[in-house]
Amino acid sequence: MPSVVGLLEQRELTARRRMDGLREEADRIQAELVVAEREWNEWVIARSRVDEVLSPGEGNAADPDAVEEPSDRGEPPVRPASSEAAKPKSVVPMWRAGLAWSALSADYQRILQALADRNRLGQGPLTCQEMAACFGLDLVPAKVEALRSKAKRLTARGWLAEPAPGRFTLAKSVAGPGGGS
Repeated sequence: MPSVVGLLEQRELTARRRMDGLREEADRIQAELVVAEREWNEWVIARSRVDEVLSPGEGNAADPDAVEEPSDRGEPPVRPASSEAAKPKSVVPMWRAGLAWSALSADYQRILQALADRNRLGQGPLTCQEMAACFGLDLVPAKVEALRSKAKRLTARGWLAEPAPGRFTLAKSVAGPGGGS
């Protein structure tokens, strides 16, 4: 008659072999999953590119500055609308007199509005952390740094001034009478 300990060892060995086999199979499946996911992502990207190219009504996407040919009636050529309208993730234009805030995307306009309100109330410059709190954002480094990046871009383009490191206010020319708002 076999011993109890011998039976337990035999069952433990069987369970260990089964577990090792399942782990090998799981590793193989995981490797296949990584390859399949990479292939799927490539197809998603290809599909989105094809959709961009084939989307109707977009005009000639390859040359956004293309000028339409003048008509036979002697009308001047028609240029596409410039970057005056707010677009998501648009380039921040250099500030110039008469350029409206609507030339900026909504995020940049929100920063300018907060600083304009602060300027109107006679309060000093804002830090990016104070701006994040003002906008109701979580005060986590990623959100604050995103605001800092936008504020630095606005500063480089002449919309904001940075009188002290990390503290932003409207540039004098923007805050002046009719300063683009």
